[in-house]
Amino acid sequence: MARLTKNQKTALSKLEDGKAYSLKDAAALVKDITTTKFDSSVDIDVRLGVDPRKANQMVRGIATLPHGTGKTVRVLALVTPDKEEEAKAAGADFVGLDEYIAKIEGGWTDVDIIVTTPSCMAKVGKLGRILGPRNLMPNPKSGTVTMNVGQAVTDVKGGKIDFKVDKTGIIHCSIGKVSFPSDKIYENALEVLQTISRLKPSAAKGTYFKSINISSTMSPGINIETKSVAGI
Repeated sequence: MARLTKNQKTALSKLEDGKAYSLKDAAALVKDITTTKFDSSVDIDVRLGVDPRKANQMVRGIATLPHGTGKTVRVLALVTPDKEEEAKAAGADFVGLDEYIAKIEGGWTDVDIIVTTPSCMAKVGKLGRILGPRNLMPNPKSGTVTMNVGQAVTDVKGGKIDFKVDKTGIIHCSIGKVSFPSDKIYENALEVLQTISRLKPSAAKGTYFKSINISSTMSPGINIETKSVAGI
């Protein structure tokens, strides 16, 4: 077992062994146990009682964090010339089509989100081998394949995130930064959890929320008492 650093020991000393905290308490505590010198991301991990191998138990959705992610989101709009001004006006960092497709085929993926239109998907779809493993492939279900390009760019710049349960039944996503006030961390976390709750598959039986943990970069995880979360 790796030896704990002084900071890790200090952080662990502030957690009661085996205790499950309320979501509000955890939102405040995650700030207290973070010792990094940079502005760490705050993440939430939710273990669900689903079998992701079965199509009727897949959980995937979109949440708009009321206070954003705290991250600078780099957006590429792969659009035809008639949509370029709309994308630029909404704040897209990169706008174009064929030239960016060529760049991506050459290995460039220096973006966080790609937005496109249905008419461009024939070209964009050929990039699946590159974009898929990096979770960059536009998808109608996440709102990134749409004719309303400007609104899609505005949404992802403003804190819209998409999430999907992984093969082990866990949803992992960032919900802010430790520099956020604790009430903003709490409200972002609550939005994600309530959204996941609304997406419960009818085929899922038994306990839906198996466990919820909040942590920051390099901090220990804080176990959340699921009954303390309103609306789930």
